[in-house]
Amino acid sequence: MTTLPASTTRKLGLVIDLDTCVGCHACVVSCKGWNTENYGAPLSDQQPYGADPSGTFLNRVHSYEVQPLASSAMPHPAAQLVHFPKSCLHCEDAPCVTVCPTGASYKRVEDGIVLVNESNCIGCGLCAWACPYGAREMDAAEGVMKKCTLCVDRIYNENLPEVDRVPACVRTCPAGARHFGDFADPESNVSKLTAERGGLDLMPEQSTKPVNKYLPPRPKDRLDQPKPVGEIDILAPFLGPVIEEPKGFLGWLDKTLEKL
Repeated sequence: MTTLPASTTRKLGLVIDLDTCVGCHACVVSCKGWNTENYGAPLSDQQPYGADPSGTFLNRVHSYEVQPLASSAMPHPAAQLVHFPKSCLHCEDAPCVTVCPTGASYKRVEDGIVLVNESNCIGCGLCAWACPYGAREMDAAEGVMKKCTLCVDRIYNENLPEVDRVPACVRTCPAGARHFGDFADPESNVSKLTAERGGLDLMPEQSTKPVNKYLPPRPKDRLDQPKPVGEIDILAPFLGPVIEEPKGFLGWLDKTLEKL
């Protein structure tokens, strides 16, 4: 069995804003692409164009329709569609690490990233059973377990421009819903976002102490006096006339056309 470090120098991880995620799956595609086409081990697909396709993905997006709780200010809240990205949360007390019989799964002391040494992995699947988040995937082609690495081959790659030294999913998110940083630094962007927006642990009852945090969706704006959908014009404030009567050439043209 593998032991966990008593502490780590840094706590690198993600903050995911559920309020701004639009469920476009750009993070899923970029993650798959980077880990298949670049430095990471390929993520295989089985019958990708067949009747029953399957494959290995380190990041997935699930969508749920949720009903907010009623309150005095909003007695009849409208249902909301929440897009929920999910990958490895790089837990401080990672059960996937301690259950590994070969030491293939381990947590790095220098930055807290949980990784898999694929040369030592025997594909027993115990880590997948131990992970309460379902964040590990068996690669059917290679017979080893794979998981999010926080793009460790990107974030330390000095050959890349500094702006690109973040996980592929963060770099590609068009809505800016994914943020990367060091949670051990209270002045980091992820620490400040977590404090300001009330960042949440996923399934805290599991006591895994996940590093990644989720920012909850905020209540949606509503009209003071609800109107039928067909009567709502969101552009109305911008369409008011600038002048009551046209002048100059347009004024002459308007009068001329009226005479026709």
